[in-house]
Amino acid sequence: MSNRIITISREFGSGGRTIGKEVAAKLGIACYDSELIEKIAEESGLSKEYIQGKDESAPKGTSGWSSIFSIGSMRSGFAMPNYLWSIQKQVIEELARKESCVIVGRCADYILREQENCLKVFIHAAVEKRAERIVRVYGEREESPEKRIHDKDKLRKSYHRFYTDMEWGAAENYHICLDSGQLGIENCVEIISSLY
Repeated sequence: MSNRIITISREFGSGGRTIGKEVAAKLGIACYDSELIEKIAEESGLSKEYIQGKDESAPKGTSGWSSIFSIGSMRSGFAMPNYLWSIQKQVIEELARKESCVIVGRCADYILREQENCLKVFIHAAVEKRAERIVRVYGEREESPEKRIHDKDKLRKSYHRFYTDMEWGAAENYHICLDSGQLGIENCVEIISSLY
């Protein structure tokens, strides 16, 4: 029997990262979130800071699978993001082969789409709830929390669209979509753990 994996995709500020960590702790399995950056850094030979700077953002000025394999993409500066994508894909596939775990973000839902026993989860919430949460968790910033949410979600959506043929956040691409603003973090943790 293959390992059992939970992938968590999430809107910014919905608490998806927290939910992933709490689910993993409850189930006694590993959670990979920022730990993925460390593993990608190890495999690629690039610094964690560089990888974080490129975190979940698509190469600018193009879209779709065709650019990944085009010779022009190498000349246009798209080679590095695509190299990082291939390392990330390899790291996620290796983790799924090695152990049962929770993987947060990084298109793991798409990368592991053929994996047996993979529960794909999407966490979302109303903008007001997310704005309130990011101020509480990350503190005040110069730009409004709503703008931070919009910008971060836009990056995640374009990253997902660039590297996959799936629409980020579309219910049909996940086994379950949970509104953490209505259900609360703890209830989301309970639901996902019970489905596992």
